[in-house]
Order: sequence, then C-alpha cells, then structure tokens
Amino acid sequence: MNRRAPLALVPVLALVLAGCQSAPAAAPEPTRGGHGAIAGATELAEPALHLTSVTPTGDVHHLDLLDETSETLGEITPPTSLQTDGRFLYAGRDGGVGIVDSGVWTWNHVDHFHYYEAPAAVLGELSGDGEPTVVASDLGAGVSFDGGEAMLLDLDALKKGRIEERFRLDVPAGAGMVVPLPTGALVTDADGLRYVDATGTDIETIACDDPAGSIATNVGVVVGCAGGAVMAVTDADGTTFERIPYPDGAEGRALSFAARESRPTVAGATGGGAFWLLDTRERAWSRIDAGEPLARVAAVDDADQHVVALTEKGEVLVIDGESGKTLARSKPLVAASLADPTLAAGVTLQIDANRTYLNGPAENVMFEIDHADSARIARTFDADAPAFVAETGR
Repeated sequence: MNRRAPLALVPVLALVLAGCQSAPAAAPEPTRGGHGAIAGATELAEPALHLTSVTPTGDVHHLDLLDETSETLGEITPPTSLQTDGRFLYAGRDGGVGIVDSGVWTWNHVDHFHYYEAPAAVLGELSGDGEPTVVASDLGAGVSFDGGEAMLLDLDALKKGRIEERFRLDVPAGAGMVVPLPTGALVTDADGLRYVDATGTDIETIACDDPAGSIATNVGVVVGCAGGAVMAVTDADGTTFERIPYPDGAEGRALSFAARESRPTVAGATGGGAFWLLDTRERAWSRIDAGEPLARVAAVDDADQHVVALTEKGEVLVIDGESGKTLARSKPLVAASLADPTLAAGVTLQIDANRTYLNGPAENVMFEIDHADSARIARTFDADAPAFVAETGR
C-alpha cells in the first residue's frame, strides 16, 4: 500500500554559517555564471570542511575546520542516532528524524569538484512510527521506522529547504532499510529486497537473507546479506543487481559498512575482532583479523590501503588493508565514552582523504588524526558533549 502522511515540521531556522568566505552568506551570489552555479550558494575555491555535532540535549554546533571558529546552528529533539551524506544531518529518535542542512557541500562533477557554502538551517522533523533507520548518500535519504513505515525523501526538495516524501509505504514491523538508488530505492521486507521506483511502485524482488548495512560506492550501492552482498549498478541502460558471495567457509558476516566517501573498497564490521574488506571493483571480499575487539572500522582506500579502526579500549589503529598488519596505534582517546553504552552509540570515525575525526562525548573533545602519519593527533577541539558528529562540506 502506498500512502502519504503529513509531515510534522518545526519552523525553519535560517542561520548564517561562519565559513571561509569574507562575504556575507545572506542571499549569496554564485561566483560562476552558468556551469557550476547554484542559486543561493557561494562557490568556493576549496571545500568548506566542518564538524557538525549534536549534544545529548539536541544543540547543534558547527566547527569550521579551516579557521576553528564555532557557532550554534539551533536545537533539535535529542537524538539517539545520526547519519549524514556530507551535507544533511539526519538525527533519529523514537518517533522522528530531525533534519539539519549544514550549508556546506562538495559537488562531484565526474572529472572535477565544485565546493559550495549557503546559509545553514534546521529544516524540521520527519515523523514516523517507532525507531528510525536512515540510509543517506548523495543519492538521497531513505528512512525505515520499525513500527512499519518506509519512505524515500525528495533530495531536490531538501536542497530547497523543504522536507517532502517521494513515497511512504506500509512494511512489516521490525528493523529495515530504505536504500536510495539513482532511480528509486531498495526496500527491505520479509522476502529480502524490493526494488521500487520513485513513487514506491514495485519493479522486482531481489533475494537477500537478513539484509543489514548499506553503503554507496563509486561502483554501485551495496546492501549486506547473510551470504554476502547485493550490489546495485546503474548505467545508461538502467539498474542491474549483482551478488558478491562470501568466500567458502567464511566466518562472521559484515553488519555495517564504512569508508571514505565514494571509494570502491569498504570495510564491513562484524561486531568482533575481525572485519571484512569488500572491493566493489573486483567484486571480492577479504577478511582481516585484528586480534582484539573492535568498536568501529572504516576503509580509507588510499594508495597505501589504510584501514582505520577503533578498539574497545578507545585506541585508534591504522591497519594495512593488504597484509592486515597494524601499522600504528594511538593511546586510549575515548575510553570513557565507550564505557557508557548510551554515549558509545554515537562515537564515530569520520574519514576523508587526509584525516580521521573521532568524537569523545564523555571527554568533551573531538580529535583530528593523521592516519597516514602513524595515527598522529593533529588537532584536538574542545566541544560540549559531542554525542554525535558528522564531517560536512565533503
């Protein structure tokens, strides 16, 4: 059944960013005419990278990584989870998802990039039945509420400051996902994955036992299954689905995926001391045993095949993704945060080409780590209980 439900919106807070440009952000003009120009945004010469964080009480803070200035963007209902696509923040909690536009983003124009800054805003709240699971990428955002509702958000509307749904479907109650694709989405249900168009109309069903975890790469969109992964690959002829099975005798499946944005190789956490690397170009898995319990793992997928992991003791590891050897280890950085189950849920590794960012809500600090230089702590930023953090502008 395809149905629409009204949105519970809070007033939009149009808040000016303190960014890299000296010109005021109010009613900005693009720096380019025609190609690359976006109405209402200022084009920059370099990415306006920020750390956007949310406190346990719902205060949203915005730290400029260039000049280290910080501002408060507004307030949302206190969340229990956070997802991002590098621009928008989706802060989930029972009964809703608060959506924040950080106002900074990078546009991948195939062979080059454009960097933009616009006024930041707390856009409002999407309401639903139960706890939400959000899957977000530059393809859009899908939300599945475990009370039995699944929806795909209209990304173009979000860019204009409006929260609108492409579809809202009734689905079986329980944990699930809506995974955005270039055309339509994958919706989990009792039969595995349903490929639907942008209106929520069924196109086909793809077998996938116990789907869990998803990530968008520059090859295709991955969904984890009990026996491996399904990857949706879209080209001019449409979308096709490929299976990437685990090797024979594999132990422990990937439950979630993390990597530097749009890279082909991603890391899959198993919940223990081992993790998987999935090379989406080669359609191949490799398993690495770190030899100790890991709380987080993410693939940098750089020239040196670095993987960054966080141990349950709060140490950051840099691992060689080819040999599995640990190349570097930091001192314990977020031990107190990981010891608190409520705070531990929001501790995140944010990875870009040059740095890893780690938040410590109990420690009241965010760390910038140079993963290519022996896990060196490059900078630390004092922060007011950064319960959740997203690197924005990338």
